[in-house]
Amino acid sequence: MKVVYEDNHIIVVYKESGEIVQGDKTGDKPLSDLVKDYIKEKYAKPGQVFLGVVHRLDRPVSGLVVFARTSKALARLNEMFRKGDVHKTYWAITAPVHKAPVSVQEATVRKAPRSVQEAPVSEASASDFQTIASWLVRNEKQNKSYSYNREIPNSKKAVLKYRCLKKGDNYDLLEVQLLTGRHHQIRCQLASIGAIIKGDLKYGAKRSNPDGSISLLARHIEFVHPVSKQLISLDSPLPDFFQKFV
Repeated sequence: MKVVYEDNHIIVVYKESGEIVQGDKTGDKPLSDLVKDYIKEKYAKPGQVFLGVVHRLDRPVSGLVVFARTSKALARLNEMFRKGDVHKTYWAITAPVHKAPVSVQEATVRKAPRSVQEAPVSEASASDFQTIASWLVRNEKQNKSYSYNREIPNSKKAVLKYRCLKKGDNYDLLEVQLLTGRHHQIRCQLASIGAIIKGDLKYGAKRSNPDGSISLLARHIEFVHPVSKQLISLDSPLPDFFQKFV
């Protein structure tokens, strides 16, 4: 476990692909328990350690996860995530885009976050971003979402922006900014325009990554600290397959 930031109220850690954020039916030890063990040992905490889970990443995804260390921080972070005041930027290694982004009339959505500044393509700018706006339907039995270009029963509107940071021989490196938070949103919406994430068998990849991961990284997170009100702006470490690509 890699700790990226910590103070009395929050702790931000790097999640490896394959780890689960919170306990599930597999019975595998979740990241939340590893963080509790870390806090208990480092600060010699007696009894049980408080830790609040405020958001999650899919098991095969790597990147930054924020936990609350106090009930005050948990309540405020929950509200910040609900209002879209926590800005997350993802990197994805994908097949080249071969379909035009879905274009629909946008409802009011949360403000776009700042983009990661150290992108490999220095001339990339905000004007390079394309928008995917569609309606997603979650299939609970399949643990999968489906994208539609119109509203249908049980669908939820989903909006993201993306741009290409670097083109490779077989794959592209995309930067993605979420404007809504839906089940498997990035994986589903990118696949809908042909930009299938490398290793993501569930959404159409032809082969898996050797380690079972998918090439999706929660690269950057930015928010105002729920207690101190200082700006927190953090970048994730780069997994090996991203380092090789960039």
